[in-house]
Amino acid sequence: MSRILGLDPGAKRIGVAVSDPTALVAQSLKPVERNRGPRWAVEVEKLVAQYQVAEVVVGLPLNMDGSEGPAAAEARRLAEILKARLKVPIKMWDERLTTVAAQRMFRETGMKMRRAKKRMDGVAAALILQGYLDYRSKSKQKG
Repeated sequence: MSRILGLDPGAKRIGVAVSDPTALVAQSLKPVERNRGPRWAVEVEKLVAQYQVAEVVVGLPLNMDGSEGPAAAEARRLAEILKARLKVPIKMWDERLTTVAAQRMFRETGMKMRRAKKRMDGVAAALILQGYLDYRSKSKQKG
């Protein structure tokens, strides 16, 4: 049993989520700020150690047609930096529409968008990670 860390890379912040020890349920954590230079990588390293993470999933923001744009290139760059620093596997996961889904969730609860923005990154990361966890679980059931 081991935890998996999910990341939603953004220009200002990286949304963060972690699975439970059984790797079935994702929970959002406080985002990591990116505006302090390479410090973000140190913060991610600390989270990997703190939660005894066995794998990291990085959201890959593909275009609706499946092609990659500048945001996907930046996410891949972030993943490469983590691969060089961490001793756990780094996987990319299609994150199309996760931010839209997170926004919809907050709108449906009636929360004001100003207040919701503070939690948006973590919720998007949790949606990315939960999608990956569900995929893994279904794959294990089939095989």
